[in-house]
Amino acid sequence: MTALASARPATLRTLLRLHRPALLLWTAFVLLAAGALLWVHRSAAPRDRVCRRPGGWCTYTAFTDTDNVMNFLGEALSYAPCAVAAWAGAALIGRELESGTAHLAWTQAVTPVRWLTAKLTTAALPLLAGTTVLALAYGTVWSADRDVLVTDWTWDRVFVPRGPLLPALALCALALGALAGLALRRTLPALATACAATLALRLYLRELWRPLRGPLTGFWPLHLAATGIVLAVTAAATAATYAVLHRRAA
Repeated sequence: MTALASARPATLRTLLRLHRPALLLWTAFVLLAAGALLWVHRSAAPRDRVCRRPGGWCTYTAFTDTDNVMNFLGEALSYAPCAVAAWAGAALIGRELESGTAHLAWTQAVTPVRWLTAKLTTAALPLLAGTTVLALAYGTVWSADRDVLVTDWTWDRVFVPRGPLLPALALCALALGALAGLALRRTLPALATACAATLALRLYLRELWRPLRGPLTGFWPLHLAATGIVLAVTAAATAATYAVLHRRAA
């Protein structure tokens, strides 16, 4: 028991050190996106309001236009889970199985279940924290400055990152990546499969809510329904991941 207890913090430290580049990249992405949203709210949107007054006039570039920036951020946030899935399938799980590092860890103080749980937890916490911050920031900015934006809530680039659907998609991408990594045990096939599965889910959701846009005039019922679907897929993928792990480790 003492050896196992001491192995837990050591395992977490090892995982953090191993995936430090990915953590730094994710942190930079969150900070840049949040900074851009803050710039839109504090600088770009007020400028546009002044420019649209009678007699007002401003010049814009592709990088300073409020709509362009918000559209780009919305697209980047909407498809960021695909990158998460690719990383989870390749670097987090697939590479360690392909190289034999995972099997070496299983023969020592770390059981396969504890290994996978530590992997998923270490990755899920920063993903959940970052996407929650970005979803709150994007939703706040879009709601406060929608008078100077041309987008509607039914647009994908607004619908996805404006609420809890974004964190749910990130966690689902992590689960799909882990499943692909364990099932395929090779880096590149796991990367491609996880990314494709997450993209397919993302596009499926777009087709699912498209016919409901007309009858529904409230954003939140549809958004929460889509979030529930994604969380159900996440739970199923996580259960399947542990089932595959038990079979591989047996």
